[in-house]
Amino acid sequence: MTRRGVLRAFAATAVVAAPTYANAFGFLKGAGDIRRVKMYSGRTGERIDTIYWIEGEYIPEALAEINHFMRDWRTGGTINIDTRTLDIMAASHNMLETDAPYMMLSGYRSPQTNGMLRSKSRGVARNSLHMKGQAADLRLENRSVRQIASAALACSAGGVGKYSSSNFVHMDCGPVRVWGR
Repeated sequence: MTRRGVLRAFAATAVVAAPTYANAFGFLKGAGDIRRVKMYSGRTGERIDTIYWIEGEYIPEALAEINHFMRDWRTGGTINIDTRTLDIMAASHNMLETDAPYMMLSGYRSPQTNGMLRSKSRGVARNSLHMKGQAADLRLENRSVRQIASAALACSAGGVGKYSSSNFVHMDCGPVRVWGR
């Protein structure tokens, strides 16, 4: 058994000591006792550090807080963020073994915001999953794009886009695929 395997097995028995996951892939296998997101927004200055799932149950109040945090900061519009995307984000963060929060660059995007961004960049999809609350663009101060993308890819649960020149990773709960450098 690898060092990580031993640590994960220990974490499964020590859930009361800290908010951890029993298994980094818990959302895929139905395992794991606690799921948490920890982020800040460079656009609004807001921070969030919340447990949104405990022992098989999503916490509605925590999800509402996340929905507000991941709103379209340009319009103030909100949508229910797909919990599958949150699970990918949380599992990836756990695999990266860091306490640093994600910096969220983009969560939900209104159709108006997506259209405006699309008019300025070829890299913005016409039917972006951001408009459905199914995607997030994230970075970590102490991990590279390659490291973050590798963790997200290990989940085998959605799309992963590497944007090395802009220093962020796109994660979504759409079809499994990868792009970028």
